[in-house]
Amino acid sequence: MKKTLIIGGIAALMSTSAMAETVGVTMALFDDNFLTILRNGIEEDAGKKGVTVQIQDAQNDVARQLDQINNFIASGVDAIIVNPVDTSATQAMSDAAERAGIPLVYVNRQPVNLTTLPDNQAYVGSDDLESGTLETLEVCRLLREQGKTEAAAYVIMGELSNQAAVVRTQDIHDVIAGDECGVAITIIDQQTSNWQRDQAQNLMTNWLSTGTAFDAVIANNDESAIGAIQAIKAAGIAIDSVIIAGIDATPDALAAMQAGELDVTVFQNAFAQGSGALDTASKLIAGKEVDREVWVAFELVTPANIADYLAQN
Repeated sequence: MKKTLIIGGIAALMSTSAMAETVGVTMALFDDNFLTILRNGIEEDAGKKGVTVQIQDAQNDVARQLDQINNFIASGVDAIIVNPVDTSATQAMSDAAERAGIPLVYVNRQPVNLTTLPDNQAYVGSDDLESGTLETLEVCRLLREQGKTEAAAYVIMGELSNQAAVVRTQDIHDVIAGDECGVAITIIDQQTSNWQRDQAQNLMTNWLSTGTAFDAVIANNDESAIGAIQAIKAAGIAIDSVIIAGIDATPDALAAMQAGELDVTVFQNAFAQGSGALDTASKLIAGKEVDREVWVAFELVTPANIADYLAQN
């Protein structure tokens, strides 16, 4: 349980001889494009493995999610999978499952208590240090390609209670401050859109109303990047005059890239995370030793290699 496993694809995640009878799954929010893909991946993989899954929507409510976990425990599920609403509130969830002796697997959003998880708990996700770094380095490269040595950018953050948003935003600052970027990028402003397209569109509209010149929008996720694109187009600004970057490589994002609107995204393998969480839960139910951290690699997606990802998420 003290090891870390790094994997690059789906195949390594899918082998197990132990099958869970019933797994309770609590998702932070059903109404989220990426999490919908992850949820569908869990359901599809459960069908292949003969596992019954009970999936509930926490509706972005920490208290509701903890209630769902306690209800799963009371109903006697064999394991629990949690996509946390608030990654800083996971200790109570781990404690509840540990007291009941029920295996618990966090997926996609890294729990704050990752390093102290008990032996029957684990985390399956992707290292956000990679995602924001890959995204921002590509923005730097594109700016250099345009011959720029100085540039200005807006940053759209995800939910501030979410570890991924914090890390991805810090990645942006770290890359800009480092030697590898090669462009002196000034961040005009950074605000949260809570991962939501409509909030990002409103945020970008407000920024545009100031008339401040900018060269790039670096978003923590694709939904926010798409919201920015919609605002820029509505303002009559040529979308190819600015660089727009996101993370996740959702179908909508890939469509925007094909349309010449989105310049950069980073593939986060939702299916591999979902199937990996279910596979890990099955192993824990069978009493097998598992790796506490199972990492699914991020991959940079650009117009040059988009064909490799069109059927992935």
